[in-house]
Amino acid sequence: MVAVSLLAAALCYFRRLHLYLGHRLRWWIGYLQRKFKRNLSVEAEVDLLSYCAREWKGDTPRAKLMRKAYEELFWRRHIKCVRQVKKDHYDALRSVLFQIFSHGLSFPSWMKEKDIVKLPEKLLFSQGCNWLQQYSFGPEKYTGSNVFGKLRKCVDLLKTQWTDFSGIKDYHKRGSRCNILFSDAILEYKLYEALKFIMLYQVTEAYEQMKMKKAIPSLFRLLFSRETSADPLSFMMNHLNSVGDTCGLEQIDMFILGFALEVKIKVFRLLKFNSRDFEVCYPEEPLRDWPEISLLTEDDLHYHVPVF
Repeated sequence: MVAVSLLAAALCYFRRLHLYLGHRLRWWIGYLQRKFKRNLSVEAEVDLLSYCAREWKGDTPRAKLMRKAYEELFWRRHIKCVRQVKKDHYDALRSVLFQIFSHGLSFPSWMKEKDIVKLPEKLLFSQGCNWLQQYSFGPEKYTGSNVFGKLRKCVDLLKTQWTDFSGIKDYHKRGSRCNILFSDAILEYKLYEALKFIMLYQVTEAYEQMKMKKAIPSLFRLLFSRETSADPLSFMMNHLNSVGDTCGLEQIDMFILGFALEVKIKVFRLLKFNSRDFEVCYPEEPLRDWPEISLLTEDDLHYHVPVF
């Protein structure tokens, strides 16, 4: 009888232990899933109309407009899902770079001809751009002579990651790598600052061409016609330095980004539904047969990734 009692007690103990460990395991799995999702700056695909129904309830004029815009995207533009993108002042850059990497797009032609890692020093020594020491890394107010080394590291990371992603032929493997990369805030930050610098480099090159009376794309003529961006220095100080800190990309910046990366950026502006500005492209007339990526925005401030 004693043996039976001990066996029953042992079974009861192990049953309770099993239940307890199972409960703790489920808790940790849920915690890790929530933590991973919270850190993922480009979330998994969700059904477009389900997302719209969740986000735009009620009968306000704006909610009605948004529901009609989303129905247009679903039924006529064949966009079935959406990836929500973390809302901050880098989200336009994040949305564009995520698609470049996830689609495995190759380097722009001009990047294949230059070692982009050396571009910060090129601007300093070949073109005398000492003002580049005033470059600001988003919320990090970092200036001084070491700015060149910091920019070089950012651009080197962009080159390495872009090379790696373009070399992965399997779509699902690229997706898994994107999930890892776009949950690392430190690496993301460096990549977006590299993109900002690439934009600044293109603006500087266009300005030098203009000074030599050479033809430049119309988007740069528009940029230099503004008092706040009459030259590369004023563009950097008045616009680019704030990106990632207090503001995101403006429309003219989107033109420059598309031109620099040689991609056609199509943006669905839901607030402009039923107008000619509902669908816009940056640049409007690509110089070559550039690949196309798409974004959607509800307010011209924050962007998400549509999935066709």
